[in-house]
Amino acid sequence: MVLIIFGASGDLCKRKLMPALYFLYKEKRVPSVFAILGTARTSHSDRSFRQMMKEELSRSLHQNQLDEAVLSEFIECLYYQPMNPTREDDYFLLQNRLKEMDRELTNESNYLFYLAVPPTLYETIPKLLKKAGLTGEPGIKRIVVEKPFGYDLNSAQELNEIYTSVFREDEIFRIDHFLGKETVLNILALRFANSIFEPIWNRNYVDYIEITAVEKIGVERRAGFFEQTGTLRDMVQNHLMQLLALIAMEPPRQFNAISFRDEVSKIYRSLKPFKEGSIGEQVVRGQYTTAENVKGYREEESVAPDSRTETFVAMKVFVDNWRWSGIPFFLRTGKRMPTKVTEIIVHFKQAPYHLFECLGTHCPVADSLVIRIQPEEGIVLRFALKVPGSGFEVKMTDMDFSYASLGHLPAMEAYARLIEDCFSGDSTLFSRGDTVEDSWSFFTPVLEYWKNHPEAPLYSYPAGTWGPHEADKMMEDLGFSWSNPCKNLTNTDKYCEL
Repeated sequence: MVLIIFGASGDLCKRKLMPALYFLYKEKRVPSVFAILGTARTSHSDRSFRQMMKEELSRSLHQNQLDEAVLSEFIECLYYQPMNPTREDDYFLLQNRLKEMDRELTNESNYLFYLAVPPTLYETIPKLLKKAGLTGEPGIKRIVVEKPFGYDLNSAQELNEIYTSVFREDEIFRIDHFLGKETVLNILALRFANSIFEPIWNRNYVDYIEITAVEKIGVERRAGFFEQTGTLRDMVQNHLMQLLALIAMEPPRQFNAISFRDEVSKIYRSLKPFKEGSIGEQVVRGQYTTAENVKGYREEESVAPDSRTETFVAMKVFVDNWRWSGIPFFLRTGKRMPTKVTEIIVHFKQAPYHLFECLGTHCPVADSLVIRIQPEEGIVLRFALKVPGSGFEVKMTDMDFSYASLGHLPAMEAYARLIEDCFSGDSTLFSRGDTVEDSWSFFTPVLEYWKNHPEAPLYSYPAGTWGPHEADKMMEDLGFSWSNPCKNLTNTDKYCEL
C-alpha cells in the first residue's frame, strides 16, 4: 500500500503523522509492501523531503523511541511529488508518479489518501482524484479526512454527497485522534468488561455527568483557522460528543464497525433538540480577556479586534432515552484555563438516608467516578469511609488507578492506532456519515441562533480562570457545581473548588 499525504510539508504531518508512521514501521505494523508519498505545493525532491523528515523525527522523538538504524530504513520509504491540490493537471502528474512507484514496489494500485490539509480543500481533492482515475479499480482505495467534517449541517451533507460519489462509505475514514486514545477506549472496557458498573449506569443511580476538556494555552498559531471555526465547531461537535456517546451508549452486540457505530448513532439521534428560547439557558459561550501579562483573545495575532468567536463553551445536554431520561450531561471546554485536563465525572446520587452526621470539617457527599483522559490517565473512585478513631466521622477518600501501571503509552499512540486501522480497513473508531450529519443537526440551531442574534451574550473571562460565572450558575440552578481540578494534579486531594 502507498500512503499519499496531501499537505506533507505542514505541521500535522511533521508533528503527528510521521512520528506515528515511524512507530508503526518500527513495530512492523505496516503493510509488507509499503511506501509514503508526500505531496504539497512546497518544492522538494525525494532526497530533500527525506532529509527534512529525518531531522524532524530526530528532534521530536524521545531518545528511548529513536532507533537510528530503523529510522534510516523508514526514511527510505519516503517519496515526494510537488503539486498544487487545486490544479487538475497536477493529479495526472501524481497518477504517473504512483504508476512508477507501483512498478518499483510491486504494489497493486493500493492507495490510502490522507488529507492533512485545510478543510477548504476537502471538496476539491476527492473530485480531482476521481477525474484523474485514481479512485477506481484495480486495487484498494481509501481516504482519510481530518475533522472538522463540515461547518454546519448543510456543508456536512454536501461533503458526504461528494465523498460517497467517489468512495464507498467503508472506504471513507473520518478521523478524530480522540477516539484513538487508549484512555478513551478504556471507557468501553470499564463499562462493558465489569459487571459492577452496568447495573448502576442509568438514571436510577446517576445524578449528573460532567465532561470537561480544557487547555491552558490560547489559540497559539491557529488564530486564522480558529476565527473561522470557534470552540463549538473545534471541540464540542466532535471530541466532547464522542466522549458523551461512549459514556451513554448501549452495549454493542459485537465490537465491530457495524454494531459499535450503530449504538453511537442511536445516542446522537436521542439527543434532546435545543429550542430557540432555551439556547441561552442551556449554552454559555465565553471569550478570554487579558490577565497577568497574558493577551486576551482579541489581542492575538490575526484576530479581529471586535471578534465574537467563542473560546469557551459550557452546555447542558439531555439524552432522551429510557436509560438517561432527565439526567443532565454538562459539557465544558475552553482555552486559557488554569490547567490542561480532559476528564469525565459520573456523579452518583446521594445515599437515600444520612445515617452519619456531618462532623468536623469533613462531610460525606455523593460518590463519583472520575475517568481521567489527560494528563494523568487513570480512574478515581470517590466514596466515603470512616475516619479512624472514636466517633463516626466520615470522610471522602479516593481509590486511585493510573494507566501508567499497565505499561508505557507511546506519545503517538492515538494516531498510530488509527492509521493502522486505516491500513487494515477497520472503520470501527471512525465517524460514519450519518452520525456526522446527526451531530451537526443537533448543533446547527445553536450556530444559527448566534448568527441571527448578535445580541446573544458572549461572556468574558480573565485568562487563567475557569470561564464565565454564568457557566457556574447554569449548574448551581440545578443544585450542582463543576469539579475543578487543582493546578497541581499530584496533590492528594485532586479535586478542589475554585
